[in-house]
Amino acid sequence: MEELLPLKLKCRGKVRDVYELSKKRLLIVATDRISAFDCVLPNLIPYKGKILTALSVFWFKKTRGIIENHLIQADFNRFPKELKKYPYLKGRAMLVKQARPILVECVVRGYLSGSAYLAYKKGRSISGIKLPPGLKESDKLPEPIFTPTIKAKKGHDKEIDERYLIRLLGKNTAQKLKTISLKLYSYGLSFAQKRGIIIADTKFEFGWLGRKLILIDEIFTPDSSRFWPKDEYKPGRAQKSFDKQFVRDYLIKIKWNKKPPAPELPPEVVRKTSQKYLEAYQRLTGRHSLPFTN
Repeated sequence: MEELLPLKLKCRGKVRDVYELSKKRLLIVATDRISAFDCVLPNLIPYKGKILTALSVFWFKKTRGIIENHLIQADFNRFPKELKKYPYLKGRAMLVKQARPILVECVVRGYLSGSAYLAYKKGRSISGIKLPPGLKESDKLPEPIFTPTIKAKKGHDKEIDERYLIRLLGKNTAQKLKTISLKLYSYGLSFAQKRGIIIADTKFEFGWLGRKLILIDEIFTPDSSRFWPKDEYKPGRAQKSFDKQFVRDYLIKIKWNKKPPAPELPPEVVRKTSQKYLEAYQRLTGRHSLPFTN
């Protein structure tokens, strides 16, 4: 586990450490930690935190026309003086506006994969949405679907339907979340496909800045999205990916019981995972070096 900074810790997630700098500003630090099946693994993945930060900043700037986001600054050289003594922050930290988070993960699926495919095989609906018969694994859906989740007290997030979301947040807010999530996904999918990547599904998080709804957390990263190489896409099977599915597949292969403590990853799995994250960044942004690291 990476060391904490001597700042006021607001929360520590599986991957990110969040510090409260003031009532209006947070510092979000993306570490090189990696999680799978709700457990943090003992290995660190080289460059992972910097890639997550760089991709989020890239997409935050691209999607500002759809919805405002919480990003203030990611350039270490422009950080407040009191943070300059922590070079560890270079390239992996974002100064952001402190919003009041909406405790719902807004998942959008454009392709049938993961837990949605498992539910479909059993004849179940996905978040109350009944999909047409005859679909194969990894098939493109007739249209993207909005399948929100909420945090469960234990284990995986809990899938909810639109009616439950309306009861939870009110009709107006629920509709806004759905509409904006689908717009973001449509934009990201179209952009990524031109760069050789299919975004099969993804999740967004939102918060309130006063009375304004804004995008928070991360966006279109290999941790929040399922990325497939477009040139190798073939429905009817699981796809190769640029995300942490590679790690999940290894853990399934060794028959880990998905309970702590998580096993150590072999050096080759660590190296290939780092390469996959880096290739996703390079394909999507067209850049070969990570920004804000000098």
